Amino acid sequence: MSRFFFNDRKQLVNDAIEGILISAPHGNLVKLDIDPAIRVVARSDWDKSRVAVISGGGSGHEPAHAGFVGKGMLTAAVCGDLFASPSVDAVLNAIVAVTGDRGCLLIVKNYTGDRLNFGLAAEKAKRYGLKVEMVIVADDIALPDNKQPRGIAGTALVHKIAGYAAEKGKSLSEVRDIAQQACENLWSLGVAMQTCNLPGSDDEGRIKKGHVELGLGIHGEPGASVVETQNSKAIIDTLVTPLKAQAGDGRFAVLINNLGGVSALEMALLTKELAHSALKESIAYLIGPAPLVSSLDMKGFSLSLLRLNETFERAINEPVETIGWQKPVVFAPLRTLAHSAIQDSVKFAPSENEQVAGLVAAATQTLIDLENRLNALDAKVGDGDTGSTFAQGAREIAQRLEEKQLPLNDVSRLLLLTGERLATVMGGSSGVLMSIFFTAAGQHLHEGKPLADALLRGLAQTKQYGGADLGDRTLIDALQPALESLQKEDIQAAAQAAKKGAEATASMQKAGAGRSSYVNKENLDGVTDPGAVAIAEVFAAMAKAKR
Repeated sequence: MSRFFFNDRKQLVNDAIEGILISAPHGNLVKLDIDPAIRVVARSDWDKSRVAVISGGGSGHEPAHAGFVGKGMLTAAVCGDLFASPSVDAVLNAIVAVTGDRGCLLIVKNYTGDRLNFGLAAEKAKRYGLKVEMVIVADDIALPDNKQPRGIAGTALVHKIAGYAAEKGKSLSEVRDIAQQACENLWSLGVAMQTCNLPGSDDEGRIKKGHVELGLGIHGEPGASVVETQNSKAIIDTLVTPLKAQAGDGRFAVLINNLGGVSALEMALLTKELAHSALKESIAYLIGPAPLVSSLDMKGFSLSLLRLNETFERAINEPVETIGWQKPVVFAPLRTLAHSAIQDSVKFAPSENEQVAGLVAAATQTLIDLENRLNALDAKVGDGDTGSTFAQGAREIAQRLEEKQLPLNDVSRLLLLTGERLATVMGGSSGVLMSIFFTAAGQHLHEGKPLADALLRGLAQTKQYGGADLGDRTLIDALQPALESLQKEDIQAAAQAAKKGAEATASMQKAGAGRSSYVNKENLDGVTDPGAVAIAEVFAAMAKAKR
């Protein structure tokens, strides 16, 4: 089966054109209502007072060609079937529909079908007394010895320059000459690692993994050579070297054209490589990265170089009202802003407090001793690492306790430091959640809140960011009742509440958060949540230590 969204293959192009027109942001496009087989997209605001500029070709290259119809670019686009030239009748109808006394210019990519059909249509139009000229775009340098170079993505630049001249009221001969001059100062080269997918085709492509084809056509024609790399820098260098040799010296606008299937991330990466390539001193403007002349979903891209003169520079920067054109960007190296790194570390002075040391020792040793038990519980309902995760954090704090590197006599800073270290050493979501808990609690304690209130505030922040609550079968089911009891009574009551909360998780049929939320209820039944067990055991240990 092909990988292609469509309903009716026979209506595919007509359906696509309708979608393009109804979504046109300027509301300035119409389809000529002639015959379903004649697909002409034209400007709705055209008054024939200037030279008309018409282009077209096979569909599948969107936004070309309909995406370049609008003020400042094309007057009309003639759309053929997928990768097929439009008929002579379609081109002739387009010419007659939009051409006035000033005449029209046809911009044709250098493919035999396009040359013949547009050429015959031009000759027929002359019988109607219309003035018609044609320029042929042949910007592809993939085959240097080919007498008929193909027209590829650089065609969009010719559309832009000819459209600019026509919009300024130039005569037909002037528009033709400037378009021809653009063709003579234009070079393109493309590369791809996968060919495109056509509707109904089961072809998986001919390009081997790890390879790219250099110079393949925009209809999937085989490339000039195969390069055994997918390294972005190497590929850019492979394109830039022959382009630079052909184009010579000068200031250039460089079009970075996505052939349809390259991710935005990759196109950005390729643009970076271009900015550091041998062309970097010659680039005046970047156009893209974006699809301008695509090849359906071909996993590839092309570079087009336009040698600039004063007229071309004005032309490419003139605003247009089209879907597909990309505003040029003045090329400049990466700009940076110096900024001092935030030193997000808790400042503290180690201090002694026998009672607090005992509580810390009880909590950390309990978690270390529970490692295997908690892992076994978690293996039934999660990924089997809860015990190791908590033990890892506990060992860090226990080591600092042993080395007398804790602010035991400043509980707010102790909590803040604990939060900082757990985020670093525990890893995963558990480390971040416990870090939020201790950090928020330490901050509120520093602001003068009672310890139990501060801990509850830490819990509230943990719930807010983590998304879990009571009844979701997490450590919150033990921690919240424990802290609420601590706020009203003492740590003995808190330990009892934590134990009761943890035991209740064994009968909860559905986990609302964490990895257990992906486990069916049969596997959860009768198994206490390992996080809740950890909380209950820690409170029990601290209650015993305080007696």
